[in-house]
Amino acid sequence: MNIINKKNYNIKKNNISKNAIKVLNRLKKTGYQAYLVGGSVRDLLLGKKPKDFDVTTNATPEQLRKIFRNSRLVGKRFRIAHVMFRTEFIEVSTFRGNQKNISKYQNYKKNKKTINGMLLSDNTFGKIEEDAQRRDITINALYYDITNYSIRDYVQGISDLKQRTIRLIGDPETRYREDPIRILRVIRFSVQLNMKIEEKTAEPISRLANLLKNIPSARLFNEIIKLLETGKSYDIYQKIKQFNLFQLLSLFPKIKMSTHTKNLIQLISTITLKTIDNNIQKKINNNFIPEFFFSAILWYIQIEMTMNIQKEKKIEKKEAFLFSINKILSEFSLLLALPKQIISTIKEIWKSQFYIEKIFNDINVKLPNKKIFHQSCQLLLLRAETEKNMQLYKIFQYLINQSK
Repeated sequence: MNIINKKNYNIKKNNISKNAIKVLNRLKKTGYQAYLVGGSVRDLLLGKKPKDFDVTTNATPEQLRKIFRNSRLVGKRFRIAHVMFRTEFIEVSTFRGNQKNISKYQNYKKNKKTINGMLLSDNTFGKIEEDAQRRDITINALYYDITNYSIRDYVQGISDLKQRTIRLIGDPETRYREDPIRILRVIRFSVQLNMKIEEKTAEPISRLANLLKNIPSARLFNEIIKLLETGKSYDIYQKIKQFNLFQLLSLFPKIKMSTHTKNLIQLISTITLKTIDNNIQKKINNNFIPEFFFSAILWYIQIEMTMNIQKEKKIEKKEAFLFSINKILSEFSLLLALPKQIISTIKEIWKSQFYIEKIFNDINVKLPNKKIFHQSCQLLLLRAETEKNMQLYKIFQYLINQSK
């Protein structure tokens, strides 16, 4: 273990959440060990202000629930506590340990694995030294002690941070098999932090890519949102293609589509990711990122399905349009566990497209409602750029002028 004293680094205390400090102090006063850990420590060392703060302790989930009345226990694979405050929540986890410590916590069953080595249950607790070995990336396994402002480093995370290297802790193949989502995390952090991936960490990625098919839909959805919110989603997309992961991460494997539609999806995906990155960097309308992303990449699938339904059922375009919307979003919500609120907003964005295309022919056409106006206009602009359609671009300009 390497203990780094305060004089050897510069962490601004003002960048640490007051609520995180409250949680740490409460645990210390109650007699437990407690440290700030993970990405927040990494970002503090890099001089950045973290978005989220995680705490780790030797208190068990049940003990945490008793200590913090404003908390709830979440997670099946590994139980953690969310301590709720008005503007944020602090995630508190128990030190993870090895199988030999299972006898100390009889309430928890042994770790369960699939035939491919993926962990299904991981509620084995232990000491901080074991916890460090159980974390995934070295630069995310640094522990900050607020009592003496020191940093504990068990896995050479400080060295990797200085060398700007992403390295998995332990044997990379074993760690990827335990949790395939680590493949995406390694890629995301390397792009987000502009760091290189260590050779041994990079080597198994393409070879073990098939494991991504085993990721539960809810976890895949959460990881996609994290990718989108980096402000570097297009660069991450390019890196994913570099490792030959794109086909395995196809978001619509069960939906048949023509080659033309596939090409349109590739085009609009590129433009959409660049648009999202630009909006994040300029802090423009970032409240509807997943709704905008999914409404854009699924748009042409929905259009193709509308045309097929219209021919097969011999019904009007509007009726076929509404039928295809429900069908696609129903299938897609099962695939990615999309929340109902996101599904509802995507429907509204799509319906607005149907009506605003008639804007020059019908004086009674209404502008999209304020909630989805920006997303509707941006989707219209993406379509104009993808299809090189001047009519759609004119409608976009008209809508923008009318909103001023």
